[in-house]
Amino acid sequence: MGLLVGKSVVITGAGRGIGAATAEAMAAEGASLLLLARGAEGITELATRLRRAGARAEAMTCDVAEFSQVQAALNHARETLGGVDVLVNNAAVIDPIGPLAATDPNVWGAAIDIDLKGVYHGLRAALPIMRAQGAGVIVNIGSGAAHNPLEGWSAYCASKAASHMLTRCAHLENKGHGIRVFSLSPGTVATDMQRRIKASGINPVSQMDFSQHAPVTTPARALVWLCAEAPADLAGQEVSLRDPAIRARIGLD
Repeated sequence: MGLLVGKSVVITGAGRGIGAATAEAMAAEGASLLLLARGAEGITELATRLRRAGARAEAMTCDVAEFSQVQAALNHARETLGGVDVLVNNAAVIDPIGPLAATDPNVWGAAIDIDLKGVYHGLRAALPIMRAQGAGVIVNIGSGAAHNPLEGWSAYCASKAASHMLTRCAHLENKGHGIRVFSLSPGTVATDMQRRIKASGINPVSQMDFSQHAPVTTPARALVWLCAEAPADLAGQEVSLRDPAIRARIGLD
């Protein structure tokens, strides 16, 4: 308990799934939270519940595809929470699922706006704040899809591959400023996204039983560890929860 006492944390896509579980785990460790999502309902309910439990938590609607909204959210965190110690770039969509020859170009582009540009927007808004502080941790939620093409997931695979390179670039440019940037690849996790994948019937991931996916508490625990420990030897890298050595180091096994 108390691993994140005194730390201000911003989480995108915090209304459900990994984002919501991470907010709960970090609140339990004493973090002050700004929860971001496009819709207000999930984050408002979560922030209210966390405050009732004694945490400091605030909800704010934010579309990560719009830089002005992300910048306003990070500036709000700086002003109300006293800084931005941690940013978790979690917001993502899986749609469109389908062959390249048949996908809607507008939907495909919207996925890139969220899954790739959303990560860039978070980095762009957070890094000047963290540089001024002289410290900070950013975790971009990655995926094995960054390295392995999957049928029907062209937008998701492409954006996760590009996000991985953004992590490496951010590390290279900011490692001398007290900032550590990581990518966390959680494996398949039991979220609403997996229900959408299951319903598509496309590629082997859709054939997995829901019980085969990790609970959302697993990546949440890993995120607490990354943000509390900020392990220097893993900065700029993809931290994969499929790696037994990593799992043992975090204490997941």
